[in-house]
Amino acid sequence: MSTSLEQVSRLLALVPYLQARPDADLAATAAAFGVTPRRLLADLEVLWFVGLPGGLPGDLIDIDMDAVQEQGRISLSNADYLSRPMRFTIEEVTSLIVALRAVREVTGGAAGAAVDSALAKLSRVAGAQESRRVGFAVATSESAIRDRLAEAIEARSAVQLSYDGFTRAETTTPVVEPHRLSVRDGYVYLEAWSRDRQAWRTFRLDRIAAVDAAAGGVAERGEPPVFDGGWLEVRPDAAMVTLTVTDQARWIGEYYPVRFVERVERGWRVGLLVADPAWLRGLLLRLGPQVLDVEPAEASSSARAAAEETLALYQSLPAG
Repeated sequence: MSTSLEQVSRLLALVPYLQARPDADLAATAAAFGVTPRRLLADLEVLWFVGLPGGLPGDLIDIDMDAVQEQGRISLSNADYLSRPMRFTIEEVTSLIVALRAVREVTGGAAGAAVDSALAKLSRVAGAQESRRVGFAVATSESAIRDRLAEAIEARSAVQLSYDGFTRAETTTPVVEPHRLSVRDGYVYLEAWSRDRQAWRTFRLDRIAAVDAAAGGVAERGEPPVFDGGWLEVRPDAAMVTLTVTDQARWIGEYYPVRFVERVERGWRVGLLVADPAWLRGLLLRLGPQVLDVEPAEASSSARAAAEETLALYQSLPAG
């Protein structure tokens, strides 16, 4: 016997409805739930096998199916336990606290206030000692910036960011159409349509210094690429780059999404999918002599040119 999510939702609402209406009319109940009497009858046949663990007659909800089929009347009993308040285990409370803290990082306004209220209640249930044991940390921005972005997403309005980009070591001011906030690998990201690039882009919230209103609303752009463990793989501009690095740079295999990490004689070979050459240039300049080899070789040309230009500037300075 299979049930759909829609049917489960209806069954959960059906029990208290019938408890409040003894001897309910089949047709009237079906109309109240927006289904046909035949569909409601199928729901009742499922509900007849629902109850407490054990599955014995006294454990299951009781419905007089003869009265339903012959007279169109619904009489439900042995479901009083569903009206009793349920108690969470400390493990369930802890899981909810962690999940809500994650949700709070991507919500603002009234929704954020509702999450805060739920967190406060759950923390009281867990107790001070257990609440302190629950840890959740992400790299995000000030709450004012997060709230401003949440408001823009809800209002479908464009914004201008002051963005401190890592790859270019400069602050840019892109105008974007915000789509949603999400958490990935310990960071909160804004997924937005960049008007400058005419493409979907992601922006780390901890690098957004300010959010200002921009002209125009949000156009229909479809859905952005799936931002999960393989989000780079669906980008047509992503290319495979293999770095051979020393032991000191082994951390990049844990910090960035990689295709493989393998031990070699001189250190480690790390395979990365790279969609932004400027990002790779910034990474190579950051690692410096810890990079032993780059494949393909042309992938390092931009970083090599930037390093040579910087060295030339140093050498042109007056002595002393």
